[in-house]
Amino acid sequence: NGHAETLDMVIVGAGFAGIWLLNRLRQRGFKAKIVEAGSDLGGIWYWNRYPGARVDSQYPVYALSIPEVYDDWTWSSHYPDHNELREYFKFVDERLQIKKDCVFNAKVTDAVWNDAEGVWSIDCDSGHKFMTKFWTACTGFAAKRYFPDWPGYEDFKGTMFHSSFWPKEGVDVRGKRVAVIGTGATGVQITQEWCREIGEDGNLKMFQRTPNLACPMNQVYMTKEEQKALSKGLPERFADRNNHYNGFLYQWRENLTYDHSPEERDEFYRMLWKMGGFRFLMNNYYDMTRNATANQEAYNFWRDRVRERVKDPRKGELLAPTERPHLFGGKRLSLEQDFYDHFNKPNVDVIDVRSNPIDRFVSDGIVQKDGTHHQLDLIALATGFDSITGGLKDMKISGIDGELMSDKWAKGTWTYLGMSTARFPNFFFTYGPQAPTAFSNGPSCIEIQGDWIADVLSDMREKQLRKIDAEPQAEAEWKELVNDLIKDTPRGKVDSWYNGANIPGKPREHLNYAGGIPRYKKTLEDVRASNYEGFVLS
Repeated sequence: NGHAETLDMVIVGAGFAGIWLLNRLRQRGFKAKIVEAGSDLGGIWYWNRYPGARVDSQYPVYALSIPEVYDDWTWSSHYPDHNELREYFKFVDERLQIKKDCVFNAKVTDAVWNDAEGVWSIDCDSGHKFMTKFWTACTGFAAKRYFPDWPGYEDFKGTMFHSSFWPKEGVDVRGKRVAVIGTGATGVQITQEWCREIGEDGNLKMFQRTPNLACPMNQVYMTKEEQKALSKGLPERFADRNNHYNGFLYQWRENLTYDHSPEERDEFYRMLWKMGGFRFLMNNYYDMTRNATANQEAYNFWRDRVRERVKDPRKGELLAPTERPHLFGGKRLSLEQDFYDHFNKPNVDVIDVRSNPIDRFVSDGIVQKDGTHHQLDLIALATGFDSITGGLKDMKISGIDGELMSDKWAKGTWTYLGMSTARFPNFFFTYGPQAPTAFSNGPSCIEIQGDWIADVLSDMREKQLRKIDAEPQAEAEWKELVNDLIKDTPRGKVDSWYNGANIPGKPREHLNYAGGIPRYKKTLEDVRASNYEGFVLS
């Protein structure tokens, strides 16, 4: 184990991004391997086993556009669940033999750049060592879990799980007193699922600080025959992802909210509502996300649809407040099926921890600030992640002159193109900070990035270059662009994990590129065409 393997590229993470990049590099004759902390392929879908975990990018965009894979694969529905995603990754491996170039159960602890030799040495906790010309962190945006620092975790005698560490065998909640803490996409999905499973004798409390402005998923099930008929059009549909802002197959409309009369507007909103998915957020009037008054109209419609479903006025006011809690679309909204309807049951409740926060955990449950004591058997922590940068800062990465990346980024994130950082040559990352990442359909984003990284390696091989390093000036300009693109949007004005606000002490900064997939792709193409402007190659 002391012997280091020599490679062109080490890829960290065996999700969509790592698999896409490995496949591309193989096609071009580079020697690459994937290092993965889990014991199988799937990335986020290896870890995500909590009840109700499901894709919310609509068929067919949440998949790899590799013909050997999509030609013979069929999904059961427009929004498949975590079990089906793991089946998909198994199928990907059957087609592409990815696993033969993977090292599993290995977490990268150290990566050290040797400037004289022009190589990275990479160490894993498993004892594996690599010497590599390049490496790419395909660690995604949810690699580092977050636990709020409530006292008494260890005093709780019941069972408690973080959503991303769910036991593989599942959890039986029938007849139990359960709590879900957190109302992000995960909290909504667990709540919805557990409400179906607790039965009449069980009891569920969802602890909410901020309501999730969730939209109807409107799930569609598909037969194999229906999909076969659509498969001829898949290459075009995959390519078309890159023509749309979010990497979906639709985006905002050209018309404005007040071009329509109230009646026409209501009809238009109802059409989007029926289409389901992210249509109401992403396929709405042009000014819905650009003008606060237009945004209010959309919020009012959303609120009224939810209030029709939730009969109890106290629960309704918490779940869909009369006053808009934040700009609609400012936080990551979830998709739901029958989430709101469950709150009509007497044994399902929403607990407001905005006005009355959690004070501590005790042996038999949770106590709020005012002394309210909730007796519980099971707690699901849907408290999220140190998103987008947490996974990268978790590895000890040292660049030129031994500078640590975690030090460089302690007060704020610096990247060029959302894929590289100055003084850390030959190192890339995908689906990370200052790229379209959380504002995009994952596979759309990582395929563009993976292709560009593979092009860099090909171009450098051809010109016999050994080192590519971003210029500090290019980073400063990229950061400025990232800030400019978002400042007038709801996501630019609302605190959320999109900007680090969910983690105490984390720098507040915009972590996603809001220019959209088409503009991002064109920028990458332009940088390559200009001989990698913003980089120093040697």
